Amino acid sequence: MARVIAVTNQKGGVGKTTTCVNLAYALADRGRRVLLVDLDPQGNATMGCGVDARAQSLTTGEVLLGETTIMEARHSLPDFKFDLLPGNTALTAAEVRLMDKLAREAQLKRALEPIQDQYDEVLVDCPPSLSMLTVNALTAANGVLIPIQCEYFALEGLKSLLDTIDQIREAVNPGLKIEGLLRTMFDVRNNLSTEVSNQLVQHFGAKVYMTVIPRNVRIAESPSFGQPVITYDPGSRGAQAYLRLAGELVRREALGNDRRVAP
Repeated sequence: MARVIAVTNQKGGVGKTTTCVNLAYALADRGRRVLLVDLDPQGNATMGCGVDARAQSLTTGEVLLGETTIMEARHSLPDFKFDLLPGNTALTAAEVRLMDKLAREAQLKRALEPIQDQYDEVLVDCPPSLSMLTVNALTAANGVLIPIQCEYFALEGLKSLLDTIDQIREAVNPGLKIEGLLRTMFDVRNNLSTEVSNQLVQHFGAKVYMTVIPRNVRIAESPSFGQPVITYDPGSRGAQAYLRLAGELVRREALGNDRRVAP
């Protein structure tokens, strides 16, 4: 049965979508069967996989509304070794229409049920807000991966997200856990980055991944070529970091998600 991981942070620009695309590829490269779900109306994960988001008539939005199934809407991406459920601006209208549905927070969970045995990992790229779309992802998920940039305002926003996760646990998904916190866009020359990083480790301990994603120009360039950085420049520091993250994620799952393991 697939492990569903919601990749979310209400703050934009922290490397959430980049992490989804590259982690999907890195996990698939290790032989895992992976589905990437684009739940962001901006469709950046879809575009980052080389798929034209605007041209898609069947997307996550139609899946949430029950107008199509994941099997019908998903794309197989043989070059990247994983499947994609695309997203685009249709998700904005879908979110409004969801408000009239019963159990609206569980629509994604229901949609994923028929394909649970077809995948090992389902990664959900959430929008940068605590919206009904994000609530759907958290309701469907087994765990939450939180990319976080090591700066002061990132810590401020983290509290709101953790409060939301607690509320989801209490209301609809008691098994939801934090998979880990991922430090992204890390600059070793920046004293504030190091200070915030140390605070995260001190407060969250083993929940902070040992892997750190560096600030790297190749990571920034790769989406414009519709590729993960791992295929765009396999030897870059960014690509190597995401490969290490996939290894750490798999080993954590094998050991139980309560201790740190070397990436």
